[in-house]
Amino acid sequence: MRHHHEEGRGPRGHHGEHSERGEHGRRGGGGGGGGGRRQRFFGHGELRLVILDILTRNASHGYELIKEIENLTQGNYSPSPGVIYPTLDLLQDQGLISVEEENGRKKIAITAEGSLLHAENQEQLGHIQERLQARMVGCELRKNPQMKRALENFKAVLDLKVNQQAISETQLKQIVAVIDRAAMEISQLD
Repeated sequence: MRHHHEEGRGPRGHHGEHSERGEHGRRGGGGGGGGGRRQRFFGHGELRLVILDILTRNASHGYELIKEIENLTQGNYSPSPGVIYPTLDLLQDQGLISVEEENGRKKIAITAEGSLLHAENQEQLGHIQERLQARMVGCELRKNPQMKRALENFKAVLDLKVNQQAISETQLKQIVAVIDRAAMEISQLD
């Protein structure tokens, strides 16, 4: 099932598993508007488990896997072919999936070994699904215009106060106290 890179290795000679980063995909790069990187959608090895989980329900093609993962994340993450295909190459190398030509397309199915690994990792898959659900709530909340405005305002004021002018130790303590109070008040909301 080799795609794009000879022997399943990327342009720098790394194997496909290095590409399981949530910041790749349709929604753009690593930043989320205010500098800083977004948290990954999947940790190391998790995308492989998610793919195996999808394949337990149905044999698939690469594009269909991309769309299914996009559906799982409610459109907030769509892995690029540069993420999916090296990961599929790795799964095939490990004997966890099989790939067969079907009408000019490559049909991907989970193997017995892949099913065993899937069964052994049900607890981890549960944690992944819980985290994805929580993440989707956060993604929806950040789309709310009032929340978006408030967060952008907070970032701008903090940036202006802390990064663009010298502040005294007293001012720093006051800023930290305000942030701590706000965090405490938010955590105590019903």
